[in-house]
Amino acid sequence: MSKKRNKKQVNEFDETIAASRSFYEKNKKAILYGGGGLLAIIIIALLVHQFYITPRNLHAQESIFPAEQAFLDGNYEKALNGDGENMGFLSVIDEYKNTKAGNIACLYAAKCYAATEKYQEAIEMLDRFDGCGDELISPAAIALKGNCYAELGDNEKAVEFLLKAAKEADNNTISPTCLLQAGQIYLALGQKDKALDCFQQIKKKYQQSSLYYEIDKYLEAAQ
Repeated sequence: MSKKRNKKQVNEFDETIAASRSFYEKNKKAILYGGGGLLAIIIIALLVHQFYITPRNLHAQESIFPAEQAFLDGNYEKALNGDGENMGFLSVIDEYKNTKAGNIACLYAAKCYAATEKYQEAIEMLDRFDGCGDELISPAAIALKGNCYAELGDNEKAVEFLLKAAKEADNNTISPTCLLQAGQIYLALGQKDKALDCFQQIKKKYQQSSLYYEIDKYLEAAQ
């Protein structure tokens, strides 16, 4: 099925390029002598988007759905690799590069690897995730990378990404959790001043978070 789609996409793309060339040949004189080069580029870009990129994104979204369902069911192996009939996240990533679905599949794959304690593989997938401009998802991906580094024993990297996630999120959901995790790592390393700073940020900035009501005991431990 994916091969048929790929062939269809290639045909659509070839047709788009042919149409663009035809337009250019018919209007070459006006383009060259009328300063219309930029206009021609814009028209070609619009044609490619309409006939190639948009259908490709739609196909990618359709293909990722079974993998998402497997992920929600906790079947991480199936979510990653598919079941022979439906694609897994890894196939979606390979086949639908430069699409929104292909990008989000990297994050899903990272979560699958982390859930199965394959933390290095999770980090590699997170490196391929290009963010999505979402106030929760992008910082959560950064936090996940921090947690993976913590599991691998790389505390320096873990704290770096946890603090970065807390700063980028700046909300009562992600930021307090990341600050608490970073503070706990600092405590374990004997760096009480840095731990104290993390806990104080929760106390001062995130009074609407559930962790606010627990933070005093951590403050005491860091003093």
